[in-house]
Amino acid sequence: MENKPFMFGTPVEDAHFIGRQVEMDRLSANFRYGVNTILLSPRRWGKTSLVNKVAAEVSSKEIVVVRMDIFSCRNDYDFYNVFSEAILRQTASRIEEWKDLAKGFIERLVPKFSMSLDGQTEYGVSLGITSKTHQPEEVLDLPELIAKRKGCRIVICIDEFQQVGEFPDSLSVQKRMRTVWQHQKNVSYCLYGSKMHMMTNLFQKKSYPFYKFGEIQYLKNIPLETWTPYIIKGFAQEGKKISEDMVEKLCDSVDYQSSYVQQLAYDTLLLTEQEVDEPTLRKALNDLIDQNSIVFIEQTQSLTSYQLNFLRAVMAGTHTDFGKMQVRETFNLGSPSNIVRLKNSLIDKELLELTADGIVIGDPVLKLWLKRVL
Repeated sequence: MENKPFMFGTPVEDAHFIGRQVEMDRLSANFRYGVNTILLSPRRWGKTSLVNKVAAEVSSKEIVVVRMDIFSCRNDYDFYNVFSEAILRQTASRIEEWKDLAKGFIERLVPKFSMSLDGQTEYGVSLGITSKTHQPEEVLDLPELIAKRKGCRIVICIDEFQQVGEFPDSLSVQKRMRTVWQHQKNVSYCLYGSKMHMMTNLFQKKSYPFYKFGEIQYLKNIPLETWTPYIIKGFAQEGKKISEDMVEKLCDSVDYQSSYVQQLAYDTLLLTEQEVDEPTLRKALNDLIDQNSIVFIEQTQSLTSYQLNFLRAVMAGTHTDFGKMQVRETFNLGSPSNIVRLKNSLIDKELLELTADGIVIGDPVLKLWLKRVL
């Protein structure tokens, strides 16, 4: 991994993980002291990389970190299977130990095991939990049962947790989770996901079950002073140069969003013969926009004229007061009630984000692409 000059598209690690010491220290403390944590940030800001880094550092016999991704889950029993299988697989290194830990839980099941090629280092398990085999509360309390049997603490890290909000009868499922999890003494949770507005709804609306479930951490952009030596080193590793001024322009062009900074640095590196100049950086940025254009077309091709007009208003610098007559007439947004629907629909589609400064286009490359087409 360290031989790569830059890393994007996957969770970063080793020398590529930079600039998150404050967040690492806080999350590490939460893992060690059993504080539930909710990580909030737009996609591509490095939540998964942060969790993986802290998990690797705090894992021990006393603290077992279990990680899972529930993006594929479409209902609560999909979740219960992913949840229980991840916990059982990651808390025991051998099948015999797994069976001992799961006594009282698997007797009603016929688990299917799959082994690694060497038959020693890793195994998979499929349980087939259904409403006929287990009550939801029994599954949700499994980590507490195992933590007591192992004499350890368990930290459960769940990526793409916003999927829970899409389950049928979601509020009932959330209430059940909250009721069981809040009483566990030996287990804590780190919950995060790629859809910030959905995560925000789950954890910050007073009417939702997970309101005040744990400490909310907001990830911030990695600053220029951290990016500069990292990017200069990456170019130097390949026998090329980039000035501090060019690093700043590179980072500015994608609003310091981690994955885009890494990708643009990589694209620029490939186009550079000796030292980066402005035409090379512009070419790399245009290439980055082109690489993402198909995704952006899919996101916007079904938008109505009113929705496109709302995007034009944001692109023109309007971030608040969309209901003012001048704004409505200039951009043809329709009635005030229509504006509310437009805003909510575009946030749901992840084309817009609600921030302290108002409505913005959170994806900097999407913003550059929209400048081309609107």
